[in-house]
Amino acid sequence: MQKGEKEYQIRTYECDKNSNLRVLTLMNILQDMADSHASSIGLGLEFCLRKGFAWVGSNYHIKIERLPMLHENIRVVTWPSAEKKLGAVRDFVVYDASGNIIITASSQWILIDFVRKRPISLKENLPEYTVIPERALETDFPKLPEPERADCQRRFLVRFDDIDINRHVNNAVYPLWATEAVDHDFRDNHVPCELEIAFKKEGHLGEDVDITTELEGQTSLHSVTALSDGRELARLRIKWKNL
Repeated sequence: MQKGEKEYQIRTYECDKNSNLRVLTLMNILQDMADSHASSIGLGLEFCLRKGFAWVGSNYHIKIERLPMLHENIRVVTWPSAEKKLGAVRDFVVYDASGNIIITASSQWILIDFVRKRPISLKENLPEYTVIPERALETDFPKLPEPERADCQRRFLVRFDDIDINRHVNNAVYPLWATEAVDHDFRDNHVPCELEIAFKKEGHLGEDVDITTELEGQTSLHSVTALSDGRELARLRIKWKNL
């Protein structure tokens, strides 16, 4: 097993008004790395489509020393770091052009039967592969607390472009909603430095979703709920630092 590695240059349309890489784009880069490396070891999209399987993210934990900036070149490295009965852990490291680590991340993925929408055993359904028992970020994806109060409430409509190839809301959209759900004055002066995300249920095209946010100091808690039936789609905890 070799680690996957790819270089990216940060483009204008991938940046926010402060020239920092958008969190949405960071999530998409991590997903791109996960897919391309999984494909290189025979476990990617093509394999899943043939078998009727799908990889579904259940958790992310990301620590950000700093976000890459406009026109900056970065190098992203990823590898499978652990395997459980129903889940696989994949880690990431993002380096700047000088070789400094600027982002570390760990993610947890469930293999599901796409038709039955149920988790299936990795060992019974995947070809044999080797993990690299090295963690970029030591985390066991702890259970995230629910917001106890609504300091801010936002509502979003699930758009066509929010839906991915698995026909539900893409993982990258949830931190976008959460970061949009804090006060804009707060956003003007703060940037995320740590994100924890627990994905719970699928979100679908055309649904209205509500984001309940509790902001205490430099930490925000978010619960993303479908208004049609009240099911919780995701829960997030974001730590912020001053710009």
